[in-house]
Amino acid sequence: MGPKSRQLPAQPLGPFLGPLRRGAGDPSVRRVGDVWWRASRTPEGPVLLEIAGGAEVVVRAWGPGADWALTAVPALLGAEDDPSGFEPHHEVIAAALRQFGVPRIGRTRAVLEAYAPACLEQKVTGQEAYASYRTLLLRHGEPAPGPASSGDRGHPAAGMRLPLSGEQWAALPSWAFIRAGVDRSRTVALLAGARRADALERTLTRSGPQADQALQSLPGVGPWTSAEVRQRAHGDPDAWSDGDYHVPGAITLALTGEVLDNDACRELLAPYYGHRLRIQALCLRIGLPPRHGPRRTLPTHLPH
Repeated sequence: MGPKSRQLPAQPLGPFLGPLRRGAGDPSVRRVGDVWWRASRTPEGPVLLEIAGGAEVVVRAWGPGADWALTAVPALLGAEDDPSGFEPHHEVIAAALRQFGVPRIGRTRAVLEAYAPACLEQKVTGQEAYASYRTLLLRHGEPAPGPASSGDRGHPAAGMRLPLSGEQWAALPSWAFIRAGVDRSRTVALLAGARRADALERTLTRSGPQADQALQSLPGVGPWTSAEVRQRAHGDPDAWSDGDYHVPGAITLALTGEVLDNDACRELLAPYYGHRLRIQALCLRIGLPPRHGPRRTLPTHLPH
């Protein structure tokens, strides 16, 4: 059976799809030129999406979840985001808005798919976390539908894997995590959410603060992990990366000319409550410090 498809107005894809890819070797999200491939699980079943930019955005979908995923594509690309009430309180933000426009926030509506890799990324370098995620999906994940499992090794989606379901994560033996380089604390956090996967997905019906509270009620989940999940799955425009290794320094440097700590960053962001992720996006676009995500060995006191 061939793919289903739809067309959307032209727009950049990287700001929405880039944060979903956990490293260049992510088996569930792949970029080939101007085309993005994303394997996902929907309430109606697995799906493989091909999202191509250009004069218009052309989306094709394979698998039982194709109809659901195509309906959700506008939200994935920020169409349901509401930036009303967002106003600059610093000249650097006003200038960035003139240059880049208001950042729009997309949402996947797939909480576990954001939660699991966020847990793996706690307190380690991005390279280590990405390698662990890639190993676990390649060894234990199912092939994505359509061309990913067609046997055509030359196809750009060849070999792509679906993210693991809650049941699949929970069924993994402890040695699977150890072989993938995942320590006990991150395994505990990941499995706590996987075993309550239905409850995780129900946070999509809650407000940002309510979803944050629910996520942080899980063992091993703090402000940073909660924010990483809400950024992607919920499209929460207030879910700034509280406690990140680089982001507070990027924001404070952009707003004050100095690299300050997380507490100072939280204070600077207070006037933007409700839109703090937009400020983060603009400050990272300015581009002085490294982009989000640890890239070297980290101290052991990093938050989760």
